[in-house]
Amino acid sequence: MFKALLVEKDDDGKTHASVQELDDDRLPEGDVTVAVEYSTVNYKDGLCIGPGGGLVRNYPHVPGIDYAGTVESSEHECYKPGDKVVLTGWRVGEAHWGGYGQKARAKAEWLVPLPEGLSTKQAMAVGTAGFTAMLAVMALEDHGIDPDRPEPVLVTGASGGVGSVATAILANLGYKVACVTGRPDNADYLKDLGATQIVAREDVAETVKRPLESEQWQGCIDAVGGPMLARVLGQICYGGSVAAVGLAGGADLPAKVIPFLLRGVNLLGIDSVMQPYDNRLRAWQRIASDLPMDKLEAMIQPATLQDLPRLGAEILKGQVKGRVLVDVAGS
Repeated sequence: MFKALLVEKDDDGKTHASVQELDDDRLPEGDVTVAVEYSTVNYKDGLCIGPGGGLVRNYPHVPGIDYAGTVESSEHECYKPGDKVVLTGWRVGEAHWGGYGQKARAKAEWLVPLPEGLSTKQAMAVGTAGFTAMLAVMALEDHGIDPDRPEPVLVTGASGGVGSVATAILANLGYKVACVTGRPDNADYLKDLGATQIVAREDVAETVKRPLESEQWQGCIDAVGGPMLARVLGQICYGGSVAAVGLAGGADLPAKVIPFLLRGVNLLGIDSVMQPYDNRLRAWQRIASDLPMDKLEAMIQPATLQDLPRLGAEILKGQVKGRVLVDVAGS
């Protein structure tokens, strides 16, 4: 038996989430069973806890798009009982039961060994959001950002999970970091993470007719999309890049092609779900070496399985700051 947050759908099509005791034989197919220790709360989790947002295929369902824990049993040669592992992506928590249960079962190829120097608690304080942030930093590095340049790297949606971790990593690597936030009371939080400049959301949210503005940012990690992304593209320095990681501000992109043609700006799409194993391993190793753990502690909001229905609703409203760390084993 194990505890899990189970989302069920009634005859009227309404979903209901509650913590229940489940038998082990209800676990889905897979060759590795993991005793889950920690998980997190991401935007997708909010959708899956609630009406589903079109992500959940079958009910009843256990959400949780990421988790870290200890292998309990394995039918695969790569893992043995006692191994520490991390899982993000592969539509776990959406199409496959996820990390909001004290036990989870997965395919071995979905797992990554816990990097040396990270605990399972720290790994999930990072979670999918931090993993995505590291992928974005790596993509910008591959396209030429340089900590010795005077122009900052811009981070939009900076108070959220991706933005918070991205800010801490970039600052630790020596970059000047400009953070966009719509919540002025988060300025001190972002400065503590390493931000050197705070940009009010309204300063970059308004769509302008001019396709090019003055060159301000050597690169950008954008979690917002929509009109803000369109605006930022016109402010990127020549040859600079934007790593797009989210669409909190909308899926439409009301932009001109002029920044791409006249300034050689690059728009880089960042997908964390289907990343190849080697990229996953590299990203997690970089997280272990390049993310200051004291900064990570400042981002954490502790939670239990019982808190998840409330937190799922709050993250959809943009009311969650930093990283929610769910103590699954202790719930």
